[in-house]
Amino acid sequence: MSSSGYLRYVALGDSHTEGLGDGDDVRGLRGWADRLAEQVARHSPGLRYANLAVRGRKAGQVRAEQLTPALAMRPDLATVVAGVNDVLRPGCDLDEVAGHVEAMFAALTAQGATVATLMFPDVGRITPLARPIGHRVLALNARIREAAGRHGVVVAETAAHAAATDPRLWSADRLHAGPLGHARIAAAVAQALGLPDSDDTWTLPLPAEGAGTSVWRTVGAEVRWAGTFLGPWVGRRLRGRSSGDGRQAKRPALLPVAASTGDTSSAV
Repeated sequence: MSSSGYLRYVALGDSHTEGLGDGDDVRGLRGWADRLAEQVARHSPGLRYANLAVRGRKAGQVRAEQLTPALAMRPDLATVVAGVNDVLRPGCDLDEVAGHVEAMFAALTAQGATVATLMFPDVGRITPLARPIGHRVLALNARIREAAGRHGVVVAETAAHAAATDPRLWSADRLHAGPLGHARIAAAVAQALGLPDSDDTWTLPLPAEGAGTSVWRTVGAEVRWAGTFLGPWVGRRLRGRSSGDGRQAKRPALLPVAASTGDTSSAV
């Protein structure tokens, strides 16, 4: 399939693909997958797009809940991004997580779809309190990259550039990209796919900020973040709950896409 001739795009994943951090549950979520679909539609006016992603889902759940519906839609373009919710939990088996992701790669590519995925940045460089799990993220990246190579899956190397961990690309919870971050992820995947009008400007650093933040202000920010976001997250884990409990995919069926006229929100 020509990169400018996709007809059916299906996105599988968790909150990152659902679009958390880019909009809200009142106005609606956009996110990098929606942005990518809009870019594809500029050159494929007949594109239809479904987003099956649901927040809180681990890789095994993405496979169990989303793969069969995705295959039934017979996409010629699919994105699969999963595993972050697994590495955030103790006792994570990285081989098992990567195995679920690879199974999705295998099934979709066997059906003829072009499949793309992306690499996760080192969360320890975004959230100091997450440094103990940074090595897990990088190890999962390596496994997913190897699996992608075995199945001809396109990899957007979004973690390879310093800009990926610039706090200005992230939302207040530091777990999800903000609008600018989602725009850059979409641009990265578009370039990896070789879409028309794509380029590497998404890799460029943001303009330098002014004077550095004081140590006390940094500590205060960490304390506020822990109370606002980390505490509730831990509470849900202790209760065996997930942010995605009771939620359904925001776009479970293939629907037409309004082509973007050009998004400047990823500009530096």
